[in-house]
Amino acid sequence: MIEIYSDRVEISSPGQPLINPARFIDEYQSRNEELADVMRRMGFCEEKGSGMDKALAAIEKYQLPPIKYRISDIRTTIILLAYKKWSEISKEERVQACYQHACLKYLSNEMLTNKSLRERLGVDEKNYPAVSLIIKEALSQGLIKIGTPDGTNRRDIAYIPSWG
Repeated sequence: MIEIYSDRVEISSPGQPLINPARFIDEYQSRNEELADVMRRMGFCEEKGSGMDKALAAIEKYQLPPIKYRISDIRTTIILLAYKKWSEISKEERVQACYQHACLKYLSNEMLTNKSLRERLGVDEKNYPAVSLIIKEALSQGLIKIGTPDGTNRRDIAYIPSWG
């Protein structure tokens, strides 16, 4: 089911997910492999499951808030939010944007940096300390980890998802 509101789009699917929502970005699993196989051969869907990656890339391109997930006993809903200014984005949304950015970078054989996150969030270079705080919070929540070798200059540290 797709519901369109003035400030968001909600896409719901029956049932609970087979995989952890934090891994929607890089994993995929079909509930019915036989049906999925037929649909792939007919050209209705792809095998790789890169829809979330493509959605995230578009979200980053337009500097939209991160994707949100709502899971209940009967359905899983993905929420795509309308544009918000930096000042309107909550701390939780900023941290999720950091994690999702790290995942997208990792899947592109790159790493999250303060600069790349500033660009993703549309934050001026002079506000790098605010972005550093977001990265620090994502680290403390275990969403990302340092991806550069020990001894790397503090300014050059880059990050990857915790599962990377």
